[in-house]
Formats: sequence, structure tokens, C-alpha cells
Amino acid sequence: MRIVIAEDAAVIRAGLAEILTDRGHQVVAAVGDADALRAAVAAHQPDAAVVDVRMPPGYTDEGLRAAIAIRRDHPAVGILVFSQYVETRYAADLLAARSGGVGYLLKDRVANVAEFTDAIARVAAGGTALDPEVVAGLLNASRHASALGTLTAREHDVLALMAEGRSNSAIAGRLAVSERAVEKHISNIFSKLELPPSDSDHRRVLAVLAYLGT
Repeated sequence: MRIVIAEDAAVIRAGLAEILTDRGHQVVAAVGDADALRAAVAAHQPDAAVVDVRMPPGYTDEGLRAAIAIRRDHPAVGILVFSQYVETRYAADLLAARSGGVGYLLKDRVANVAEFTDAIARVAAGGTALDPEVVAGLLNASRHASALGTLTAREHDVLALMAEGRSNSAIAGRLAVSERAVEKHISNIFSKLELPPSDSDHRRVLAVLAYLGT
């Protein structure tokens, strides 16, 4: 296979290149940022690209957004996301594309080199390679998105203000309602998002994370 590697950590990038070269594959480019990734794929038209999620300059989701662009512009190139993080917002868009192979593995859960190289081969051949934790994260995000769709307009307003860090009294003042009404809206939000009382999880934080993740 002809492979492009996109990984900002130089040591990991070199290690991946060595592993793949030792197994008879051709690493046509090994780059450290998302722009270089897109340029390398356009120049070399590889069989597959191994892509990290968080890359320069912002170290947020640059790699994943570049992967989506590659799926759109070069559908024959298989994409294997190889990261420490499950980024649900763009991962769903990446997996939704119908053409070409795609995979998403977590670095700390790949048991051995054979598992990694087998995943690249499947992706290059048009198949899939997904870590179960990635699938679980996507399903959980989808459930929250669906639940958020059931909120009333007022409940959505309350949740948006919660996401701004406002207290119940501040929300009441902003919406010109009583604090009791705000408490009822928040209770409804928790119920619709399936966030029961818990000793270990703060429901207000979890509700805001669900909102921010859509």
C-alpha cells in the first residue's frame, strides 16, 4: 500500500513510518499538520491516510476536518483516524460518507502492530475499522442530539443560558420568569436528557456538555 501519515508528534510519526515500511508498505509522505496532509494526499493519491485528530495550529480537530475534506475530494483514499480522542462532532460526518474506506482507532487501545496494519488494509480496501469506544461515543452523542430535539423553545433557552454559566436566578432575570419556573424547566431538561440524580456526575454539567456537543 501507498500511505500518507499525518501526526504532529515527530517521534510517533517516525515510529508509524518505520512500522509500515518494515511491513512492505510505501510511506509516500509523513507530515505534521492538516494543511500538509491535504497537500500530500492531492500530490500522491495514496491508498490510505493515517490521520491524528488534534494537529497544528489549534490542536482541536484540524486533522479530522481535513479527513472529511479528503473523503469529499479524494473518495478513493481510505482514511484511518488514529488518535487518543473520540471527537464525536466531526467523526459522525466522516463516517457518514458513502464512498471509500474509513476507520477510527484509539491509540491506547490498539493491542499490537498486526491489529493496526490490518485496520489500514481494511480501510484501503474500502472497508471499516472502528474501535468499540468510538462507536459508543457516537451513539451516545446521537442519543443526546435526539433528546435535545425534544426540548421546548423555552427549555432550549434555559439550557443555552446554563451553558453560559448563569445561575438559576440569573436565568430567571434574563427570561423574566420566576426561579421556580426555571427550576421546573431544568428538571424537564434533565428528564429528557435521561440524566437521573447521581452521586458521581453533576447533571448540570452533563446537560451543558450534551448541548455543546451538538
